[in-house]
Amino acid sequence: MGFFLETLLGGLMAGMLYALVALGFVLIFKASGVFNFAQGAMVLFAALAMARFSEWLPAWTGLQNPIVANVLAFIIAGVIMFGVAWLVEWLVLRRLVNQEGATLLMATLGIAYFLEGLGQTLFGNSIYKIDIGMPKDPVIAFESTFQGGILVNKEDLIAAAIAAALVAVLSLFFQKTSTGRALRAVADDHQAAQSIGIPLERIWVIVWCVAGVVALVAGMIWGSKLGVQFSLATVALRALPVVILGGLTSVPGAIIGGLIIGVGEKLSEVYIGPMVGGGIEIWFAYVLALGFLLFRPQGLFGEKIIDRV
Repeated sequence: MGFFLETLLGGLMAGMLYALVALGFVLIFKASGVFNFAQGAMVLFAALAMARFSEWLPAWTGLQNPIVANVLAFIIAGVIMFGVAWLVEWLVLRRLVNQEGATLLMATLGIAYFLEGLGQTLFGNSIYKIDIGMPKDPVIAFESTFQGGILVNKEDLIAAAIAAALVAVLSLFFQKTSTGRALRAVADDHQAAQSIGIPLERIWVIVWCVAGVVALVAGMIWGSKLGVQFSLATVALRALPVVILGGLTSVPGAIIGGLIIGVGEKLSEVYIGPMVGGGIEIWFAYVLALGFLLFRPQGLFGEKIIDRV
């Protein structure tokens, strides 16, 4: 029982990190009705900015406190992501208002390649680290309850808590604020939203800024765990099954989808993997997503895409 709970807990924590990346896809889709292929590049670009500024600031200013350096680097990276959001709206989206979804989709592909190239030009192409002080050593919990206890990775636990807090804040933002309701209106129908006075340009800037902050937090966490390298952009691929499972239009769906994928990967690898030679964790999420595409393409909580076209 203890081993099962340990595996389950590991899956839940991994699922929250998947949900955090998937949330970026959902935010952009809710505002523009297009799947944002630039989300992975945004995670990479934000992580590169924070990693490099956390190195540069002590060298430039003589800062000795790593906490202050990381906080300042996070703020600077956030400002940079706000600038990226404004430029995306001003240079790209403003000129594509009321265009077909395929046009917007291709635009996000162009943004992705541009951000990856710009990140390499500005920040370099080596492997960098983000050290935000999260503990790396695991701890053993519930020793008195289960024989041998449950091994808990403190870094994963803190990362999952950060992701859960951000997801909760964004869920409240969408449901309880006038801006969140305006975002949903824009997602339903651009022209109708404009006709009732909702400023489409401002809404798109807001949602790209929010997606930029989500990308920054995701990049900070994944960069702390894996190091900041250009393969970090592919972390978005792990979130694709999450948004397919939960639904492209649902913030709660991103959360639940992430948890299902995370738990499913861990449990299937541990209990089914030995029977088939292992490796289930690599493809489990994609097979599950494929099944949903065949039988419920809108996901668990999403709207039918055909209704939005």
